[in-house]
Amino acid sequence: MSGRGRMTLCALAATLMASAALIPLVTDAGWFVTAAVLLAVQAGVGALARRVPLARALTVTVQLVVSMLLVTLLFAGTKAVAGVLPGPDAVEEFGRLLSTGSADINRYAIPAPASEGIRLMLIGGVLLIGLTVDTLAVTFRSAAPAGLPLLALYSVAAGLSGGGASWLYFLLAASGYLLLLLAEGRDRLAQWGRVFGGAAQGAPRQSAAGLDRGSGVPLAPIRTGRRIGVLTLGVAVLVPALLPALNGGLLGGSGPGRGGSGGGGTISAVNPVVSLQESLNQPVDREVLRYRTTAQQTQDMYLRLLALDEFDGTAWKSSERKLKDVANPLPRPAGLRPDVPTTEIATNISAAGSYSQIWLPMPFPASQVDIDGRWRYEPEGRTLIGDGGQTTSGVKYTVRSLAVQPTKEDLAKAPPTPPGLRKEYTKVPGDLPPVVKQTALQVTKGAGNDYERAVLLQKWFASEGGFTYDTQVQSGTGSKAIVNFLKQKEGFCVHFSFSMTAMARTLDIPARVAVGFTPGTARSDQTMSVGLRDAHAWPELYFEGIGWTRFEPTPTRGNAPSYTRQETPTDGPSSPAQPTTGATSAPTAAPKPSDSCPAAERRQGNCGQNAQAGPARPTDRGTPTGTVVGIALGVLALVLLPSLPLLWRTRVRARRLGSGGRTPSDAAVRTLAAWREITDSAWDLGIAPDDSQTPRKTAARIVRLGSLAGPPAEAVHRAAGAVEQVLYAPVPQTSSGLVDDVHRVRAGLWDAVNRRRRLRALLLPRSAVRVAWALSGRWSALTGRLSARRPRLDGWTATVRRRVVRQRG
Repeated sequence: MSGRGRMTLCALAATLMASAALIPLVTDAGWFVTAAVLLAVQAGVGALARRVPLARALTVTVQLVVSMLLVTLLFAGTKAVAGVLPGPDAVEEFGRLLSTGSADINRYAIPAPASEGIRLMLIGGVLLIGLTVDTLAVTFRSAAPAGLPLLALYSVAAGLSGGGASWLYFLLAASGYLLLLLAEGRDRLAQWGRVFGGAAQGAPRQSAAGLDRGSGVPLAPIRTGRRIGVLTLGVAVLVPALLPALNGGLLGGSGPGRGGSGGGGTISAVNPVVSLQESLNQPVDREVLRYRTTAQQTQDMYLRLLALDEFDGTAWKSSERKLKDVANPLPRPAGLRPDVPTTEIATNISAAGSYSQIWLPMPFPASQVDIDGRWRYEPEGRTLIGDGGQTTSGVKYTVRSLAVQPTKEDLAKAPPTPPGLRKEYTKVPGDLPPVVKQTALQVTKGAGNDYERAVLLQKWFASEGGFTYDTQVQSGTGSKAIVNFLKQKEGFCVHFSFSMTAMARTLDIPARVAVGFTPGTARSDQTMSVGLRDAHAWPELYFEGIGWTRFEPTPTRGNAPSYTRQETPTDGPSSPAQPTTGATSAPTAAPKPSDSCPAAERRQGNCGQNAQAGPARPTDRGTPTGTVVGIALGVLALVLLPSLPLLWRTRVRARRLGSGGRTPSDAAVRTLAAWREITDSAWDLGIAPDDSQTPRKTAARIVRLGSLAGPPAEAVHRAAGAVEQVLYAPVPQTSSGLVDDVHRVRAGLWDAVNRRRRLRALLLPRSAVRVAWALSGRWSALTGRLSARRPRLDGWTATVRRRVVRQRG
């Protein structure tokens, strides 16, 4: 096979190996098989175009055109001209698929379903990277820059997975790139030829000096390739670590918010659906928070992160707002009248070290926060945001908050909302389908005020509307997704809260979505444990005089507030003039198992008091076993890979100096093997071999450059004489003690150099390049045998054709 043919195969293999990092991003790996087939066709077209030969630019153009035709046939064949030509309808179809693919990426958790849009983006991206690698490495014969698109491919996979891409995929991508560099190095070395010819093909190449290659072969390409490979792999390790994780940042990761110093800084929009749904679907409910509170009713202890108050028709997000320094105490909640009953609650909260994001979970509304670190305050949402890289990882803090307990009469008789606030929090996108408002009007028919409308909406979603709670539903967050949810009536807290909030806004009720955690589960040590599966979203509606008020439309999740239930709770709030004190007091009431536990978990006995007791601090259950095994294998591979040259060199030395047969031919083989070990030992220490010299001159050269004297110098000359006897004497005389002479020479060479050169010879022996030469020789022998059999195969094919023609005649 020609050098370009080998480079084409290596470029194809390198692209596929790097593309494997994208497999875990989707649930179905069938797209990878399709991409592999299309890549093979693309590479084959390039090989044929270069064989013609075509100009380089024309070769790339032909590959690009063929790739476009294949993609059109696969994704828009029904709307393309003749099934493959991308006409206007096909272009429109591609636009639709790319749009839906982008929406699906923002909508779904990893691994996402392999929708047509996502498949188009994956396959198209892999083909584009494959074309770039083929162009650089094969068409323009420069393999080193081809590592950049391969690095980009792996970095995208690492970024989309939150920086958690497996080390195995990294090693696979790195191996593909090194394979490409090795192929290029072999191709360049082949262009130089050999200074000293050896035996015929298939026989061991052996010169008078017992060497495979001469010093005339330039080693610079191999050294350059190794340096570029090490540099690129270093970048591949650092880039995914420095890139921010491409997730919503809600329940794991820093998220997209940012803070500043002084009065600057903003909190930017987020899309919490991906992180929230991923948390709810965790196979293990890992604890992220633990708290102790003085609240009388812990079932209302929702820990709130942030509020999503802007709806653009595609997703709910938080508006960009100015951040301020954290005041002590915090300002009184907007819209809350002094005569509304409240209870001051103190809560001590500890976050697990594995729980790292920028929003601080707190009861709402918080009145005072005692916490170390760099935190900023966003007044409108009453949230605390980490500044300058500050996260919740391992933090401990105390929050004083108000448990607001309005009566039904307070809510029903609430005065009109201020016009500015009503205008901001009742906005709905212009493309919101009319069925949303129509459904809201139908559900709230007969209500006399905004409070009654809100209660009817909550009741319809939670019990009377026939909705089903399902965390596996993938119905999105946009306007059309709300319509789908109202029609299919299946979803989880995001869909219930988003839909109720949108419907409330169509009824001119100010509303927003809050994101955080349900109260969690009571432990035997009188603390509350909050896990990933307690992640939740709920609507907040504004009533003048009370402020932002929680509602709970999601069935089987959380707890409906007392002011929305017909029955009246027996435990009323304490007097505002006598707040409960003592942040470390034990809670006096535990939440019911049904308050924050799905029905399926309740039936299995995994709720409430059935949970095992634990320590007062968060008990992180640790990294999953699969991740630990993957990291261990990756670390093992990283340790073994650098030691491969050392292991190979040790094995080769033992084989060369081992005992063989007792025939004269065996003695000759042992002599040449001992001489090879001497020359390779000198090569490892920097004395490059020279096949153009006789054994005697080679020995003199090793003695001179290695600064040998005494027994080591005499041992080199004895070994050279033994080699001359084997190669040139009519009746060779066998020599004894060659193994001891080899050890004497090696000891003398090592004593003459410094520690750095000895370490280099031990860990990175220069003679290890013989492995690449051996593989190259085997590949050439294999291709030679295949070429020799081709005429026989062609003759057999011609015979078969003649027989078929005669039979038809």
